Amino acid sequence: MTYAIAQAAERSGLSIDTLRYYERIGLVEPPARDSGGRRSYTDDDLAWLEFLTKLRTTGMPIRMMREYAQLRGPGAEARRMQILTDHRTDVLARIGELQSSLEALNYKIGHYCTSVQLQEATA
Repeated sequence: MTYAIAQAAERSGLSIDTLRYYERIGLVEPPARDSGGRRSYTDDDLAWLEFLTKLRTTGMPIRMMREYAQLRGPGAEARRMQILTDHRTDVLARIGELQSSLEALNYKIGHYCTSVQLQEATA
C-alpha cells in the first residue's frame, strides 16, 4: 500500500514539514514519486518512521540517528548494534533518574496528603 505525504504524516504522527526535513537531512530515503511527482510512502517507509520516532522519544540526538540511518544495509550491522547498545545504556540511566525523581514526588505528595488530612480532621 502507498500513502501520500499527508497520509504518511497522519499515520506516523509526524508533521509534513518533519517528513520533508527527515528526507532533506538523510534520515529517510527519498520516497518514490507518483505519476504527478508527489511523494508516495510505503508501509516499510512508515515502519522506518515509527522506529525513528522511538529513537527521538528516547532522546537519541539527530546526529546519531543520521549516522544510524546512513548505515542501513548489509555490512554495517556491528556499528548499528553499537549505536543502539550505547543508546540503550543512556536510556536506562535516564529511566533510573526518572524513577528516583518519581519516588521524591510520591514522597512529597504523601507528606502533603497527610498534612491535608490532619488539617481536615482538626477543622
